[in-house]
Amino acid sequence: MLDRRAAPRTKIPSGIDAAWDAIVATLVSLAPRRTMCLRRAARVLELEKPMSELAEAELRRRVLTMRDTFRRGRESRAERVTAFALIREVARRQVDLFPHPVQVAAGIAMESGCVAELATGEGKTLAATLPVTLAGWRGRGCHVITVNDYLATRDADSMRPIYEFCGLTVSAIDSEMKPPDRRVAYQADITYCTNKDVAFDFLRDRLALGQLQGLPSALASKIVDGAGGGTDRLVMRGLAAAFVDEADSVLIDEAVTPLILSGEARNEEAAQAHLDAHRLAEPFEPQRDYRVNPRYHEVELTRSGRAKAEAICEELGGIWSGRRRSEELIVQALTARELFLLGKQYIVEDDKVVIVDEFTGRLMPDREWRDGIHQAVSAKEGLEIQPPKDTLARVTYQRFFRLYAKLAGMTGTAWEARRELWQTYRLPVAQIPTHRPCIREHQLDRHYVKSDDRWSAIVGSIREIHDQGRAILVGTRSVKASEHLSTLLDDAGFEHQVLNATRHKEEAQIIAEAGKTGRITVATNMAGRGTDIKLGRGLADCGGLHVISTERHESGRIDRQLFGRAGRQGDPGSAMAYASLDDELADRHGPKWLRPMLRGNGGRVRGRVGRLYFWLAQRHAERMARQQRKAQVKTDDWLEESLGFAGREA
Repeated sequence: MLDRRAAPRTKIPSGIDAAWDAIVATLVSLAPRRTMCLRRAARVLELEKPMSELAEAELRRRVLTMRDTFRRGRESRAERVTAFALIREVARRQVDLFPHPVQVAAGIAMESGCVAELATGEGKTLAATLPVTLAGWRGRGCHVITVNDYLATRDADSMRPIYEFCGLTVSAIDSEMKPPDRRVAYQADITYCTNKDVAFDFLRDRLALGQLQGLPSALASKIVDGAGGGTDRLVMRGLAAAFVDEADSVLIDEAVTPLILSGEARNEEAAQAHLDAHRLAEPFEPQRDYRVNPRYHEVELTRSGRAKAEAICEELGGIWSGRRRSEELIVQALTARELFLLGKQYIVEDDKVVIVDEFTGRLMPDREWRDGIHQAVSAKEGLEIQPPKDTLARVTYQRFFRLYAKLAGMTGTAWEARRELWQTYRLPVAQIPTHRPCIREHQLDRHYVKSDDRWSAIVGSIREIHDQGRAILVGTRSVKASEHLSTLLDDAGFEHQVLNATRHKEEAQIIAEAGKTGRITVATNMAGRGTDIKLGRGLADCGGLHVISTERHESGRIDRQLFGRAGRQGDPGSAMAYASLDDELADRHGPKWLRPMLRGNGGRVRGRVGRLYFWLAQRHAERMARQQRKAQVKTDDWLEESLGFAGREA
């Protein structure tokens, strides 16, 4: 039997305990979970024939009987195998989709409390219905976590016939829902929602509960106060089970910063201070007055800069009279100028700064940078500045998802993060093979000294592949890069489509057409998550979809997600990555000692040395990100110990 997920820890270990925990994480990854999942999936498939012979009424009766068995919480291992076989047959009849062996194996892995690594295009949405139905039958509610509202609604609607035949209710939550509608949605047996919606709903419920820390105190309050006490304002009914789609993105990549529930704060003086800081920072010169550290994403004033700040601010008075506060405001203005770039970290929409998610390429209109950075960026763009908000409650994804009694997930890229998933969430990773052999061709990376040479080579490669009649997907790291490439393609006379945070409304249509013969699609990371590019007629005969990465990401998993758009389900396809020494990854994380050995001929970087350089840069970036997430968890632990009144969850 597969091992169940151990109870989540309350603190990250240190010292000898941390070393032992790292050893255990390595040993956990060595367990033959793939073999065990496939073996149990084979037992499910053995029941295929008897299930197919059941009449409709008998199938429904057996399904509802099984639901009652799970509701009592006394199901055996054999009954779980039978349940999977029943749900598989229901899927075939209700949505005309028959989970193939690897999808069943992935479902078994998730039911056992694992993250199932299932390749792009293998049908994770259908595979999830198997364990999700079992969790719904247990009667305590089940959350299926997706990365955006569109996927939550799409997946809930497409899989609804399966759940309803199995005697379950299903709902989907979108960001525009009002609290009464959310309350109804969470009462369903199965609720599809985004990670941000469910985490913020949890924070709002914690605020509604106030000092009530558990069921006994909540019931006592309800008895004493009647309908009051805060419990009547709750929208959720608990955190029983969660199945996280794109688990590495949600649990790892997006876990860098905490989720903060804010309230309005009246502070007009602070808003004006950011406008003044932007103006006062204009004469500051790089290297002389301040230094930029791109590796740590920070700006530091030099001795000359501190003297200049003191001279400028000494006559202003008010908020500028304090040396530390005035320097902090000027550093924020310089940070906004140097490190937060339009079209990369943010866009301007409806006269407001809107953050672009670095990992997904999607807009985050409900998020703001902390510590005055959002106001500093608004001042830089000449927009109306909203005063900084007061923090009402906060939670990190690491802490929030560890509150679920049962946690599992699925993604196309989890193996690289297997140790962190275990150490943080006690989630082992089960690698599931593909249904058909993957024949995608990975071509060697091409590295250049200057980005201009890199872009010229990319356009030349697009011309060569396009002449073969193949479809091309070009992935970029930012909105600015996608628009730049679009301009180059226009100049070269290529018709193409662009998918980025400023053109997200056309996403479904652009993705649906990206697999057609001769189609060129330029996209940010949006095209790498939750979408499926199907090959058009005749495209397989000329080589399938060709994926080009214009720049290596700071996480190799994101590169692998992009490459996974080609060669799905045994289709032909190919992938190639380009990079240059002035890319952000190379500039921030590349080993300086290796640079003198990189230059080759004609603007190219030497092959093996270039591959080593970018491999080391990516490993360094991933290591820094892990340390940042670990520091965030330690901050959580410190807050819990130091601010006991805040409670364990917030």
